[in-house]
Order: sequence, then C-alpha cells, then structure tokens
Amino acid sequence: MSRHYFYAALFLLVAVLVSFVISFLYRTQPLQKEPIQEAEFGKMSLRIEYATTTAAREKGLGGRRNIADDYGMLFVFPNDGYYGFWMKDTLVPLDMFWLDDKGQVTSFARDVATSTYPHVFYPSEPARYVLETAAGFAQANGITIGTPLVLQNWPRVSE
Repeated sequence: MSRHYFYAALFLLVAVLVSFVISFLYRTQPLQKEPIQEAEFGKMSLRIEYATTTAAREKGLGGRRNIADDYGMLFVFPNDGYYGFWMKDTLVPLDMFWLDDKGQVTSFARDVATSTYPHVFYPSEPARYVLETAAGFAQANGITIGTPLVLQNWPRVSE
C-alpha cells in the first residue's frame, strides 16, 4: 500500500513541476501573436515587435535582460497623445522615440537609465507611436527629429 502512495506522490510532484515550467515559459513569451516585422530606421534595419494591446503596452520591454541592437518594440496607440513612458521593471537602458501618425520622429529620449524610475518621460508634441530600442541606437544610427520609421504595414490597436 505504501508503494501506491509513493508513486502517487511522485506523479503529483512531476505534474506540479511540469505545470510550473509550462507556466514560466508562457509568461516569458511575447504578449502578441503578431510576427516580428522588418523596418528601416535611420541607417539600420530593425526587427520590430508590436505592442498593440493595453496589456502589451503596460508590459513593454519590462523584465528583458538584453535587447539586440537590431530590435525595437513599437507601442501603438489609438489616437495622437502625450504618452508618457517610464522604466518600471526595465532591466536595460533604452532609447525612446515618439513618432507621429506618418512614422516620423517628433521627440526622443536617449540613453534612459533604469535608475530613472519613477520619472516619466513625455514627448514635446503629440505622438501616435513610441519606439523603444537599446540605448545608444539614436546616436549610432543618426536618428534625429524627422527621421522616418519605414514599415510595410503599420499596425493598429487590437483591443
């Protein structure tokens, strides 16, 4: 009889461990089902991940330990506005670019350190999109006011 309890306990332990691993893997996956798109920005080709839902915009790049030099996250909003960004749960420094509805840079914040939280960064004029990249991207690629982000298909809010 004790063998049955041992095997039942062992089975339960394995099931809990498998559930934990699956839960961990699910939480570390991007919140979108959309594929990563290619874009041109300054002198660089970027792989862009979209944040088109409230949950994805709230999570952003939080929790990521590194960001590739050719990667960016594009935050998509339904209307132009003064969208503020902070470094909550962000583990690496970033460059932030506010873009108008045509995809041109209207404001940016360079080399934003993780230690700036809870300070909120705002654009100087309304924006429709915000692009976050690894810190140093703006300087390395000559990004200035008016630089366009060139995408084949601009995403829309999916809420």
